[in-house]
Amino acid sequence: MFKAAAFLALMASPAFASGLEIEVEGEGANGTITIDLFEDVAPEHVERISGLASSGSYDGVVFHRVIDGFMAQTGDVQFGKDPSNLSQAGRGGSDQPNLPAEFSELPFDRGVVGMARSQSPNSANSQFFIMFEPGHFLNGQYTVVGTVTEGLDVLDAIKLGAGPNGSIVGLPDMMKKVTAID
Repeated sequence: MFKAAAFLALMASPAFASGLEIEVEGEGANGTITIDLFEDVAPEHVERISGLASSGSYDGVVFHRVIDGFMAQTGDVQFGKDPSNLSQAGRGGSDQPNLPAEFSELPFDRGVVGMARSQSPNSANSQFFIMFEPGHFLNGQYTVVGTVTEGLDVLDAIKLGAGPNGSIVGLPDMMKKVTAID
């Protein structure tokens, strides 16, 4: 009986993708970034990202904030799909509720993927960022959800933004297709 209950509990738990493949397209970068997701570190965040990828919600979303030597931010499924009008990009999320923080001791090193949020630690939704360089001042302040395993050269080629906020001038690079992978 215990084995049957354990099996049913396992089957009822959320199914996670173990990674993402992001096809990047634009003036700067063209290629694929592969990410290993840390479902054991941030299960709710990984479930959200996996679900949005599987539903196609991330397809066509721009990199709206890209700061040289720091990070590239994307994932605004509400306002980030119109590359000709970025005035609201970065202010939206998905139609799902915000997530509680899942902080860990994993450091924000080069290639680490973190969840973007507002001032509230419990406000992550759909947006995420990928680190160009280490940013240990973020450690314990933002949820780590994964790391780049292939395509750092594609990450490095993403069109940079201008000014201290990394706002994109002209047409931004985008996530043409995001696929949840096992």
